[in-house]
Amino acid sequence: MDIFEVTLRLAAAVVVGGVIGLNRDLHEKQTGVRTLGLVALGAALAVMAAAHVGGPGDATRAMQGILTGIGFLGAGVIIRTASGSKIHGLTTAASTWLTACLGIACAVADWAVVIPGLFLALVVLIWGGDIEKAVRRRVEVPDNTPPPTP
Repeated sequence: MDIFEVTLRLAAAVVVGGVIGLNRDLHEKQTGVRTLGLVALGAALAVMAAAHVGGPGDATRAMQGILTGIGFLGAGVIIRTASGSKIHGLTTAASTWLTACLGIACAVADWAVVIPGLFLALVVLIWGGDIEKAVRRRVEVPDNTPPPTP
């Protein structure tokens, strides 16, 4: 693989991570362009380096390690409220894991996975909350029954 191909794959990983990070940043979440750009770049670098040094089997082991290890980074953004009734950060944690997956796909130049994966991720991140709210409004039945009399 020549330097142009390496650069293309790594740059694609940074762009993909940055796009997802921009969404998170615009929603004022804990991760942003830099964090998720670095997550995708790191995942791509690890896979490409393992494949270069060892071979395809080493690349798949690197992928397994990344997908397991990235969970610890994602866990750092998950917060439970003091009452324990609400949990925050799950979407950001999932975005971090997904960004690593997309970085891996960039590393192996599987553009047929990267492009629709990024598109679908953005669909979920941009419109998923609105869809959830619309479904909740539609399925929640207002409680119009009077309270029981003592």
